[in-house]
Amino acid sequence: MEWVLAEALLSQSRDPRALLGALCQGEASAERVETLRFLLQRLEDEEARGGGGAGALPEAAREVAAGYLVPLLRSLRGRPAGGPDPGLPPRYRRRVLRAAGAALRSCARLAGGPQLAAALAEEALRDLLAGWRAPGAEAAVEVLAAVGPCLRPREDGPLLERVAGAAVALALGGGGDGDEAGPAEDSAALVAGRLLPVLVQCGGAALRAVWGGLAAPGTSPGSGRVEEKLLVLSALAEKLLPEPGGDRARSAREAGPDARRCWRFWRTVQTGLGQADALTRKRARYLLQRAVEVSAELGTDCTCGPLEGNGPSLFWWSEKKKDELLKFWENYILIMETLEGNQIHVIKPVLPKLNNLFEYAVSEENGCWLFHPSWHMCIYKRMFESENKILTKEGVIHFLELYETKILPFSPEFSEFIIGPLMDALSESSLYSRSPGQPIGSCSPLGLKLQKFLVTYISLLPGDIKSNFLLKFIRKMTSRHWCAVPILFLSKALANVPKYKALGIDGLLALRDVIHCTMITHQILLRGAAQCYLLQTAMNLLDVEKVSLSDVSTFLMSLRQEESLGRGTSLWTELCDWLRVNESYFKPSPMCSSIGLHKSSLNAYVKSLIQEYVKSSAWETGENCFMPDWFEAKLVSLMVLLAVDVEGMKTQYSGKQRTENVLRIFLDPLLDVLMKFGTNVYMPLLKTDRCLQLLLKLLNTCRLKGSSAQDDEVFTVLQNFVMSTTESISEFILRRLTMNELNSVSDLDRCRLYLMVLTELINLHLKVGWKRGNPIWRVISLLKNASIQHLQEMDSAQEPTLGSQIQRVVSMAALAMVCEAIDQKPELQLDSLHAGPLESFLSSLQLNQTLQKPHAEEQSSYAHPSECTSVLEESSSSQGWGKIVAQYIHDQWVCLSFLLKKYHTLIPSTGSEILEPLLPAVQRPIRTLQSALEALTVLSSDQVLPVFHCLKVLVPKLLTSSESLCIESFDMAWKIISSLSNTQLIFWPNLKAFVQFVFDNKILTIAAKIKGQAYFKIKEIMYKIIEMSAIKTGVFNTLISYCCQSWIVSASNVSQGSLSSAKNYSELILEACIFGTVFRRDQRLVQDVQTFIENLGHDCAANTVMENTKREDHYVRICAIKFLCLLDGSNMSHKLFMEDLAIKLLDKDEFVSKSKKRYYVNSLQHRVKNRVWQTLLVLFPRLDQNFLNGIIDRIFQAGFTNNQASIKYFIEWIIILILHKFPQFLPKFWDCFSYKLILKQALIVVLQWCFNHNFSVRLYALVALKKLWTACKVLSVEEFDALTPVIESSLHQVESMHGAGNAKKNWQRIQEHFFFATFHPLKDYCLETIFYILPRLSGLIEDEWITIDKFTRFTDVPLDAGFQWYLSQTQLSKLKPGDWSQQDIGTNLVEADNQAEWTDVQKKIIPWNNRVPDLDLELLFQDRAARLGKSISRLIVVASLIDKPTNLGGLCRTCEVFGASALVVGSLQCISDKQFQHLSVSAEQWLPLVEVKPPHLIDYLQQKKTEGYTIIGVEQTAKSLDLTQYCFPEKSLLLLGNEREGIPANLIQQLDVCVEIPQQGIIRSLNVHVSGALLIWEYTRQQLLSQGDTKP
Repeated sequence: MEWVLAEALLSQSRDPRALLGALCQGEASAERVETLRFLLQRLEDEEARGGGGAGALPEAAREVAAGYLVPLLRSLRGRPAGGPDPGLPPRYRRRVLRAAGAALRSCARLAGGPQLAAALAEEALRDLLAGWRAPGAEAAVEVLAAVGPCLRPREDGPLLERVAGAAVALALGGGGDGDEAGPAEDSAALVAGRLLPVLVQCGGAALRAVWGGLAAPGTSPGSGRVEEKLLVLSALAEKLLPEPGGDRARSAREAGPDARRCWRFWRTVQTGLGQADALTRKRARYLLQRAVEVSAELGTDCTCGPLEGNGPSLFWWSEKKKDELLKFWENYILIMETLEGNQIHVIKPVLPKLNNLFEYAVSEENGCWLFHPSWHMCIYKRMFESENKILTKEGVIHFLELYETKILPFSPEFSEFIIGPLMDALSESSLYSRSPGQPIGSCSPLGLKLQKFLVTYISLLPGDIKSNFLLKFIRKMTSRHWCAVPILFLSKALANVPKYKALGIDGLLALRDVIHCTMITHQILLRGAAQCYLLQTAMNLLDVEKVSLSDVSTFLMSLRQEESLGRGTSLWTELCDWLRVNESYFKPSPMCSSIGLHKSSLNAYVKSLIQEYVKSSAWETGENCFMPDWFEAKLVSLMVLLAVDVEGMKTQYSGKQRTENVLRIFLDPLLDVLMKFGTNVYMPLLKTDRCLQLLLKLLNTCRLKGSSAQDDEVFTVLQNFVMSTTESISEFILRRLTMNELNSVSDLDRCRLYLMVLTELINLHLKVGWKRGNPIWRVISLLKNASIQHLQEMDSAQEPTLGSQIQRVVSMAALAMVCEAIDQKPELQLDSLHAGPLESFLSSLQLNQTLQKPHAEEQSSYAHPSECTSVLEESSSSQGWGKIVAQYIHDQWVCLSFLLKKYHTLIPSTGSEILEPLLPAVQRPIRTLQSALEALTVLSSDQVLPVFHCLKVLVPKLLTSSESLCIESFDMAWKIISSLSNTQLIFWPNLKAFVQFVFDNKILTIAAKIKGQAYFKIKEIMYKIIEMSAIKTGVFNTLISYCCQSWIVSASNVSQGSLSSAKNYSELILEACIFGTVFRRDQRLVQDVQTFIENLGHDCAANTVMENTKREDHYVRICAIKFLCLLDGSNMSHKLFMEDLAIKLLDKDEFVSKSKKRYYVNSLQHRVKNRVWQTLLVLFPRLDQNFLNGIIDRIFQAGFTNNQASIKYFIEWIIILILHKFPQFLPKFWDCFSYKLILKQALIVVLQWCFNHNFSVRLYALVALKKLWTACKVLSVEEFDALTPVIESSLHQVESMHGAGNAKKNWQRIQEHFFFATFHPLKDYCLETIFYILPRLSGLIEDEWITIDKFTRFTDVPLDAGFQWYLSQTQLSKLKPGDWSQQDIGTNLVEADNQAEWTDVQKKIIPWNNRVPDLDLELLFQDRAARLGKSISRLIVVASLIDKPTNLGGLCRTCEVFGASALVVGSLQCISDKQFQHLSVSAEQWLPLVEVKPPHLIDYLQQKKTEGYTIIGVEQTAKSLDLTQYCFPEKSLLLLGNEREGIPANLIQQLDVCVEIPQQGIIRSLNVHVSGALLIWEYTRQQLLSQGDTKP
């Protein structure tokens, strides 16, 4: 068309100057500039043929360039590249720029010399260098791209080099600075797509300059943007790689660059293969594939240099190994392209080819790498970083399995990859989930593979590298915040590495840092287990000659003894044995060296440790010092006990005397000091603090956590040593607490220390037997009296000083300790039950009294003159006076709690108060309760426990008379609990006290009796607790356990048993029976791993030192079920309770069924219904006939409801049990089927069902028919003889059906189904079948399986007398899960795993042209598609008449796949429809969509006719042509009709032709999408054939 127009213009005038002058006048529109461009090109062609005007034409060209095109381009420089242009639309502006640039190129060629091109290039280069964001940058690129081919390679070489350097810098993002560094992405793309390809065509200096810029050291992958570099490389690939058909005789100077020989090029490609951007990865694959193709075509050897170390080159080629190399790279590229799909079913069959890559990559002769291992790492990195977590897991597992079948040579890249991308991938918790079918409590498959891999890999490492690798590995574990699950399995894998002296002090410090990382996790059991494994790692990998015992002891202190390193555990024994074996090899400790011991003996170290510890320093003389930190006491006590147990290992058969001698050697310095406590009043205060701290820590650490705690000789000896110092210690503590020696804020910490020691001494003496003449008894009595006296004296004091107020706090704390000791140890009762001085004083306390804060000047004047820091200390500590007051009030309520428990019988129940009470706090309960409410508003949440204990005693007495006050106490207490939901340490004790208070059996009974507001408030709180349980696991457990225990006790204490209280709160048992949340996947993973750790038992020390809290949701149901099992059906109150619960359960089942008629398997609705029927099965034996008569119809009705299989089994089971126990209900059962006679009724009903249209129903009916007919033949029932032919023929037909297809298979499988073949309703009736076997066999999720050992482990509720019915005695428990109606799971995956290498695999088409097209910015759809190498046809599909989004979405996908030029729709709003998007799978992003509404279709079709399109209708008409006979023109427009009405008559008149699809069937028409797809494919097929015919 352009050629014809140019000819027409030239025919009007042969004067080119006139023509060109005419075109250069007027507005510079795109059409005008394009006309000028093709006219200049036509003149250029004539000039080349020698037909142009020799003189006029060059001059005219120069005039056009200087007078029109250059000014035009300058005018288009008015905006930055990529910025908005208020004048021209971006696409229109780009069109003008392109046309002007092409016209300028023709002018430069026609000008008759190189001067014009060089001048234009110089000017454009200046604009380009002025700044990447300068207004003229875009136009400058167009000018340079236009005139570049006109420059002379030799003469203009320097200019070309400068242009090439600037272009490369711009394309790679250089030249900027600061935060604005780098140009806009569109400028870089423009340079890469337009300018650089033109420059490299010039060859010579320009090509060398471009390659020099790309291969320069400063542009390595780590220092620039890989995306831009790969953009340039892919655009210039044909010039940067050798030309296969080129002249081989060219000299090296003339030969172009060879990117294959540059290692930086290959590093860029490898980096690109792992980028997040899909287009960048595609460019990298293209470069790799093109380099391989070029190497194969050239047929010459090639090596990338320089070599890195002794390993292989990044790329090499040998003609001798061409076939092997081609096979390797073909498989490699196939794998990388397949990974782009992210579809595991497509990728998994390709993974065996990855194994082949390793076989190709390792030499069979010398076991060295032939291919650089970094190529393999690119594949794994791509898999690890996939957004599909299943693919990530497959990649990690595949990598970890490498060493199972092969031994790979060592490579530094391999080690770096493990410490880098592999460990990053391993940080994802979801990878550690169990495999389908793997039992709960099993170890994670990934965890096992990780352990095996790490053990194998580290064992194969060279010795000099092993230590460095392990240190880096451990340090990597500290480089991020790991979740509990990954850090656990990494630690477990490390712990199993074979023993090797690899780590020194740096490794030990790194392990300590890892332990600190575990502390951030909230899963206590998992972090405890991780600590155990990390300690085992240290013992296995530590080089003891590089660390001292001091280093080891500091490391051990990073472990929490209450979570991992408890004495008596297997880990403690392992540690002792390790110390015993290695104690003589440790590096000498600085402490031992300072006292002249050069041998690193454990005993010597511990002795020096204690001597140093008890020795007082010169500065420890002040009386008002802060108390020392506990760290050193913990360390010394730990090492002492380790040393004692190590000695015990050395002399296992010596006995108690040896233990006593060793312990005395160690503790002599401490015991000497303790014995002097009572006599040496001048002993330094810090020394006494340290000794008492050590004493406490020794006693706490010494207590065994293992099973042999009863026979612990060490604790017995230590106990005797401590008891020998009791008198001295107790006298010292008595003096300190009662003689006004504690008078500073820092002394309050000492007070707590003294009281803890005193409590420990009391416990020790109680353990060996309490004697009234015991010194402890005397000290307690004196302490009590002195504390009361102090408090009474200070009440009358006028102006309180700091010292007096501190003494007051100390005295109250001492009284609280005495009260707690007496409360917990009744044998410590100092007085009779009659009120003594203690009780009288406590009862008259002014509750919640606020201690007056001393004035600052009083504090300063009280400071000891010799203590230089006391004034500073007191003035600063007074800021925390509120905490001191809160502790004082807390201690008051501890004392009052003791008083109320002791004299609870004296509390008046009517609420009336005694005028002159002996014990005011007891006999005036309303005032006390009001004070308790006030205390709850004052005290912090960690100090309210004693108030809760008081409320538990007070509220039952006042609930009847002061209900509103009691309700207020409920609300305030619940407010405290609900605000504590995230505070682990104090939440559980407070929750337990709250439950014991609000749900006390007395309160429940009284509230239910009066049925007032308190009753409903308690139920409201009950449901709030259940709601909280969904967020915080274990909350409901506390409530149900306490209530069930209290109800059991109350029932056993009343004649014949009573459950009147429980009956009023049966909703609690109901909710417990159906309780259980549906956990998220991450929550279920944590629970699975915790179960795995628990199953390790004593092999994991964390299980020994941490008590199982039984906070799993299962234990809520277990508690309720065990409680129900204890009920007696012959007891009337028990019977009424169970009947009420059974009705509520049936109501719950009906409510769930009505709320959601269809529900998914394992959904919450399914689980709740399942739990309902499980509970009804447990209750069944205790329900009598009269009660069942009232609910039997509801049970039968439930059997007809649409339910999941597991629920049907339970319902049918309970129906069978009822009918067996009470045959009287059989007529009611058959009434459900409207028949009377039993066996005959069953046969007739089943025969009808044998003809049901549902296949599953027919199969079930046939099984039932077979069983019934067998019974009839055994009973010889003659009246069924008439039915014999029908039944026998039916059964014979089924039995003898052909083996092909699924019918025969399903018939066999349903007969083998456990519910028909093995299950026995009577013999299998037990808890194990109900809660474990049947859920497991019926396909319920594992969360619903409750093993019988959980019932036995839960001891809060005792076992009932019939414990034997818990366990299954039949073969049912040995069956494996499987359902005839379900397809086999995992068959294909197993085949994929077992297949060594598939002969053919799926490979998605990824279009890519060999030559990268020009890269534009505001791209049309066609340009975007061409950018990916997609072929665009001339077919337009018009779907404006189609209504349904599904059809439009499918058509959109079909048009995009087959390269249609556009899809016309009635409204573009359809693309936002979810159904459209589901079918189109993003095809609308790559296909032009045009909106033409149906009323405008005639105009649109006529316009397309004028453009040369043939309008083709897809319709059956009288004149329609057969599709198989029709030949599509290249420019075809396909009009599709409406789904129902087809193409309207008025549009048929606009068609050039109608085409119909030949049919062989009866149905009149196809779906419109299918019809369109068939025609689109036929058009595509014909065009492909025609293109093939035209090729030479």
